[in-house]
Amino acid sequence: MRLWSDTFRDGGVLPPGYAFAEIDPDRHVRLAGNHNPHLAWDEVPNGTESLALFCIDGDAPLDASLANRAGHSLPLASARGDFFHWTLLDIPLAMRSIAAGQFSSAVTARGKAAASVPWLDGSGPWQLRQGLNDYTSWFAGDPDMAGDYYGYDGPCPPWNDERLHHYLFHLYALDVPRLDLAGRFTGRQALDAIYGHILDEARLVVAYSLHPGLAFTLKT
Repeated sequence: MRLWSDTFRDGGVLPPGYAFAEIDPDRHVRLAGNHNPHLAWDEVPNGTESLALFCIDGDAPLDASLANRAGHSLPLASARGDFFHWTLLDIPLAMRSIAAGQFSSAVTARGKAAASVPWLDGSGPWQLRQGLNDYTSWFAGDPDMAGDYYGYDGPCPPWNDERLHHYLFHLYALDVPRLDLAGRFTGRQALDAIYGHILDEARLVVAYSLHPGLAFTLKT
C-alpha cells in the first residue's frame, strides 16, 4: 500500500498552516491555520473492507510540568510518549484521498463536535467516524479551552522543547468494514482495536517545532 501527501514530503517539515499553533516572535506562539493536510493512497490489498488513519506525535513529553514555562526548557532526553492528533475510521474503499482542509480548518475552542462525518460518492453515502484526539486531556483543566476534541487538530509542541517532534501519519488496511467501537472513543482505543485486523499499512512522517532555535534550523 502507498501513502503520499501534496502538503509535505515524507521526512520533511509540516507547513505552519497545517499546525495548531505557529511561532509568534512576541508571545512565543499563536494559533495557526489547523488545516488537515492532503493525503492520498493506492495499492490497497485485496480483501480490504475499510481503512483507518491515525496521526500520532511520538515525541510528546510524558511529564509536561515544564512545558511552555518561561525560564525553563524541556530537555532532549525527557521521557516521551504518544499524543494522538487524529483518528479516522471506517474509511470506505472508494475513498482514495483527503483534501487539504476537508476535515479541519482553523482552531475550534473546546473542540470540533463532529464524531462522525459524511462522505458521498457514486457508490452511496458513507459515515466516517472520528475519535477523540489528545487535546481533550491536554486542555481538560483550562476553562476557556476544555472540551471534547474530535478529528484532526495539528501540532502544538511546547515552545521550550529541545526535541524536534515527528508526526506519523499511518494508514491501515483492515479486514472488517467497521471496528467494534461504540460511542465515544480515543485514538489509543482505536489503535488497540485494529490489531488482528490489519492486512497492510503505509506511513508518512513529518517534523514540526515551535522552539525558535529548532525552527530556524529547519528553515536553513
